[in-house]
Amino acid sequence: MGVNPPFTKARHVAPMSNYRRARAAGATYFFTVALQERGSALLVDRIDDLRAAFLKATADAPVQVDAMVVLPDHLHAVWTLPPGDRDFSGRWQRLKESFTKSTGLERPRSYSKRAKGEKGVWQRRFWEHLVRDEADFAAHVEYCWINPVKHGLVRSVADWLYSSFQRDVRRGMVAAD
Repeated sequence: MGVNPPFTKARHVAPMSNYRRARAAGATYFFTVALQERGSALLVDRIDDLRAAFLKATADAPVQVDAMVVLPDHLHAVWTLPPGDRDFSGRWQRLKESFTKSTGLERPRSYSKRAKGEKGVWQRRFWEHLVRDEADFAAHVEYCWINPVKHGLVRSVADWLYSSFQRDVRRGMVAAD
């Protein structure tokens, strides 16, 4: 009678995430990074602050930006890291911190976020995908370009100003239409 069942109440609680990130040096990755407050327009409202934060975050740790799109409450990017470098997390952390400081904003946040000094502007984590091959690369670049259309922000990819599509048109890498 005094024996505990094999699954106690505590075992039914969802365990802490044991998420493991791909860590291939010099590789190409696709990222999704989001604000805590979905539905906000903060990223496009403060696009100059975001651009400055990106430049600051990558000043000493450059990346090749293969594609990037900034939407009102999240962004997507395809980055290639330099040979021997696998620290994309540090770059995103610096970008988030710099942007948050420049806005001066604080959002409602959990005890855990307050204890770690987080301001509640960004979702704590981000999503990354290790790009496998040329077809995967092309699909993720196209995903960045088409995302503003998918979200109903514009009718044409060429109409969204906060996208590397504009840069790639200027470079002659893709047609404007």
